[in-house]
Amino acid sequence: MSTRALLEKRTQIVAEMRSITTSPAGSAGDLSAEQSAKFDSLKTELEGLEKRIDRARVLDEAERRAQGQQITGSGDGRFDDACRDFSLRKAIAGAAGMDVDWGREKELSAELARRTGHVPHGILAPLSVFHRRIEQRTLLSSQGSPDSGGANLTFTDHRGDLFIDALRARMVVQRLGARVLSGLMGSPVDIPKLSSASGASWIAEDAALGASDPGFAKVQMEMKTVGCLSEYSRNLLIQSDPSVEQLLRMDFAQVIARAVDAAALNGAGGDEPTGILNTSGLDTTTAMGSAPTWADVLTLIELIEDANAEGSGFATHPSAVRLLRSTLRAASTDSRMLMESPTELAGYPLQATTGMPSTLGSPPADAALVFGNWNDIMIGYWSGVDFLTNPFESASYARGNVKVRALLTADVAVRHIESFAACTDLTP
Repeated sequence: MSTRALLEKRTQIVAEMRSITTSPAGSAGDLSAEQSAKFDSLKTELEGLEKRIDRARVLDEAERRAQGQQITGSGDGRFDDACRDFSLRKAIAGAAGMDVDWGREKELSAELARRTGHVPHGILAPLSVFHRRIEQRTLLSSQGSPDSGGANLTFTDHRGDLFIDALRARMVVQRLGARVLSGLMGSPVDIPKLSSASGASWIAEDAALGASDPGFAKVQMEMKTVGCLSEYSRNLLIQSDPSVEQLLRMDFAQVIARAVDAAALNGAGGDEPTGILNTSGLDTTTAMGSAPTWADVLTLIELIEDANAEGSGFATHPSAVRLLRSTLRAASTDSRMLMESPTELAGYPLQATTGMPSTLGSPPADAALVFGNWNDIMIGYWSGVDFLTNPFESASYARGNVKVRALLTADVAVRHIESFAACTDLTP
């Protein structure tokens, strides 16, 4: 029975129990013997149902993790709703000393700090507000050429609903099924894993069975910081349309998550996470060069299956897509291309992004093609995004602008590198 059905049944039981207590048929306003027995029976059924609901919720969460869906929410519906209404514009303007009502944002920041134990340098914003890569830019309301910065956002009458966002690299890791762990506490975070399973063996009659114990290891995630720096004019904060709220979510905020995505693919380690392509043990034995073959593609799939993993998709650079879509499976006998669909290769989904390197090799001219079980990538977030406004930075202050810095604490870890295989010499 589904969680929803269990909850509906619980509602029915509670309603029936309420009906009994509101219409007592016994003496002195008490329940009759029949009503009392019925109430006790419903109480026992309700207690059992509560346990079933708890188990169903655990399974629902496990399934969401297995499917790579982001696990969000604190379990406090009112708090989660308030977080969705968090206004970045009000938080930035209020922290910069402007006359705005930002009481809700201050309260949410304080509550986030209390729940996570993280003391921010500025204001904590809910993690759901932010995503993608590092960038630095200034958005002005009335400076420079007519088509630059924020000048086009303060017209008296314009189509804010048709706001044109900048072109960005696509996020692919979460789209392919990466696990997202939010609200982590402390660092490092150790996640146990089974490194080797117990083995079974056939034995003769009356023979002893040899011990075969499983092996255990751990995956470790440590706090790493990614951030971006931007500058906003006072006029833009006060009167732009679409609001700075939309700009922050579509420009300033998204660049941070873009950095996390790129790090998951090709992070070098050290100050940044270690990505798939730089994780020790990755199988890169498949060589394709400038003439990839259908056998090469199938070999990548075979490598994963030989490791007892089940691949879920490909990720590569757009230049590699061009090569795969323009190469015949068999030049003399097959008119089909290696990649016939712009989003599929060998029956598996394929995501292309400029976050995947295209300057591998020496000289740097090669792209990477990665196949694997993307559910074995974990993206961990600590607390929310800490952003600090500085209206007194010398250059910004002279122009009446506000400098804003946002920092996100996150890490990426590969659960089983055997779940991935890569070709790193595709030469488009």
